Amino acid sequence: MILKIIKTDENWGQLIVRFALGLVIFPHGAQKMLGAFGGYGFTATLDALTTQIQLPWLIALLVIITEFFGSIFLIIGFASRVWALAIVFLFIGIIFTAQLEHGFFMNWYGAQKGEGYEYSLLIIGMALSTFINGSGKFSIDNQIIKTLNKL
Repeated sequence: MILKIIKTDENWGQLIVRFALGLVIFPHGAQKMLGAFGGYGFTATLDALTTQIQLPWLIALLVIITEFFGSIFLIIGFASRVWALAIVFLFIGIIFTAQLEHGFFMNWYGAQKGEGYEYSLLIIGMALSTFINGSGKFSIDNQIIKTLNKL
């Protein structure tokens, strides 16, 4: 089972998709977990997600964990399929709880009360590609497979 999760080809394209996905998600996770990049940090974010958006505390915790640790593990290519699937579910949730009512387009000019879901669709597409294809080149998953094949 674990071998199916970490199995990957040495694919340059998937390396780029995985790495870009991790780099784009990381600042959002760092805002929520550490308060970096102008974020509120763990406690305030957990409080906001549970009181303002009214998410159950466990879901709010999983949002923070997925964005922070998931992005780091995507960057290094460890268990990328697992984290990619978690990001797919996270962004589907974001679309339905915060973006659907604002339409497709992002709020480029501040004309809407919120963001549309176009960014989330791109993230979902990248995450699905990673889920289907694995981590690609230069990943811990790939190194684990190579090591196991030598045994």
